[in-house]
Amino acid sequence: MVVLHALSDFIDCDFAARDLSPSYWYEGRCLQSGERLRLPRTSMSEAIAHGLIQQLTKNDCYSREGKMYGILLVELPNGEQRVLKAFSGLLNGCSLVAGWVPPIPGRDEVALEEARTLAELDAIKQEILTLKQLTERQQYETLSNEFERQLQAMSDRHRHCKHQRQEKRQQICNTLSPEALAIALEQLDEESRQQGIERRQLKRQQNEVLQPLQQLIAAKDARISELKQQRKALSRQLQVQMQASYSLTNFSGRSLSLQQLMPEGSPTGTGDCCAPKLLHYAATHNLKPLAMAEFWWGASSVNQDKIPGEFYRACIERCQPLMGFLLSGLRPNPPVPFPAFAQRLVGVRLSVSEREASLREEREEVTLPIIYEDEWLIAVNKPPGLLSVPGRYRDRQDSVLSRLRHLLPDGMALASVHRLDQETSGILLLARDRQTHKQLSQQFQQRQVHKVYEAILSGVAIAEKGVIDLPLWGDPENRPYQKVDWQNGKPSLTQFQVISREQDYTRIEFTPLTGRTHQLRVHAADVRGLGITILGDRLYGCDAVTSRLYLHARELDFEHPQLKKTLYLKAITLF
Repeated sequence: MVVLHALSDFIDCDFAARDLSPSYWYEGRCLQSGERLRLPRTSMSEAIAHGLIQQLTKNDCYSREGKMYGILLVELPNGEQRVLKAFSGLLNGCSLVAGWVPPIPGRDEVALEEARTLAELDAIKQEILTLKQLTERQQYETLSNEFERQLQAMSDRHRHCKHQRQEKRQQICNTLSPEALAIALEQLDEESRQQGIERRQLKRQQNEVLQPLQQLIAAKDARISELKQQRKALSRQLQVQMQASYSLTNFSGRSLSLQQLMPEGSPTGTGDCCAPKLLHYAATHNLKPLAMAEFWWGASSVNQDKIPGEFYRACIERCQPLMGFLLSGLRPNPPVPFPAFAQRLVGVRLSVSEREASLREEREEVTLPIIYEDEWLIAVNKPPGLLSVPGRYRDRQDSVLSRLRHLLPDGMALASVHRLDQETSGILLLARDRQTHKQLSQQFQQRQVHKVYEAILSGVAIAEKGVIDLPLWGDPENRPYQKVDWQNGKPSLTQFQVISREQDYTRIEFTPLTGRTHQLRVHAADVRGLGITILGDRLYGCDAVTSRLYLHARELDFEHPQLKKTLYLKAITLF
């Protein structure tokens, strides 16, 4: 079965990429060395993907069910370039389709059991739907509402009568003789007793009518809970079987099962996505990957909300945790030459082009993307896992500041204007002289710097946008943990805006109006905020298996102290 395709099948032979900079990086850390490994999505791979989309549009079978498709541009041992293409899961019920990369070994071993389990799961789903659509539920709701209406009307009438009785008691106390007063008061008391009897009778009637329905519904709900437990157990059983049978191979020739790669468990379907299938095939056929692109095609279900033809990142739940292993063994690409630094003033804003610098540290080679520099300041795109400034102890000296001080001619004069958490990526600003440091620090202290963060939450946020106002306090006995404290906490304010929702996750934009330690992490996790932890934030309760904290300092907007113009910086989000 031919799965290696010529470039001419997708793009014109004279295609020339105008923009060589990657629009996205597939990346992860090597499980053994901890080195960050990357594979780009480039304009070339996107053009190839668009060529594949054109082919898909000519056949209706690809539009019936929505799914992810992907291409991988590879280099053969003789230097020729070819294209692999893959689909996620099954295509019209088939895992093997001519011209497409085959599934990762292991599916065939559990195919029969998978089909049987999926049939059982579908039967359970149908029974649950039937139980939820029970006619007695609507009947109970209708009768319950009617009794509530009658009780409310009766309460209103009794309240009016009680008020009238009270007024009458006041009137007759001064006008009737003792004997007549006693008789009149007894009559009023009897009226009150009769109304109490009337209310109890209606409540008794309500119980007699609704209780049987309530018991029936409770029994059905218990059955639903039982079925859900069965469904969960079946899914877990199938997941364990598939994890043990699926074996992935990387470019160093090492093979591991999903169970070994994700011992804490992985979602159903892990290993069936495009990226793992493409990389596994390339690794096992001596093909060097050059660039990859994944896109959605076909109908989009309501909960997925995917756009046909749109490019998407590696899925957080299934693919991203595997990237470090799958890319292991790849030779790193040589550093991209720096384009000439350019800047231009537009009104009162300074538009800055991103550029990367390859910086070498004595112990390891690390790339710190420099997104802006001039004679007064420098801004880098800090990777996750690296400290902003050196720590107190010897084993925590490696940081952005220490590396730049070591590598730049004027490095010893550098000073960090602000800090990012070690696991947070994004824009970090450093000053090259004392005066610039002082002026920039004042802007941060006076809240004159506009900051925007992007994050992925480990759940689905209900609100579209809003403001979180929760005071934060750090417990000296439990550093660096922060918590909401209305008595001792410092004012902390965060604006948020949902960008998108995907399966059980939410991509969100945060604009912190104050700069407290762990502000965004606590405002996301606390039930009085969003009540959903940022993905990968184990300190505040996220138990998902991830390779990083999904929080990125995306934008920084401030006045350049020397140029007196607004400087707008943006670091592309790589998750």
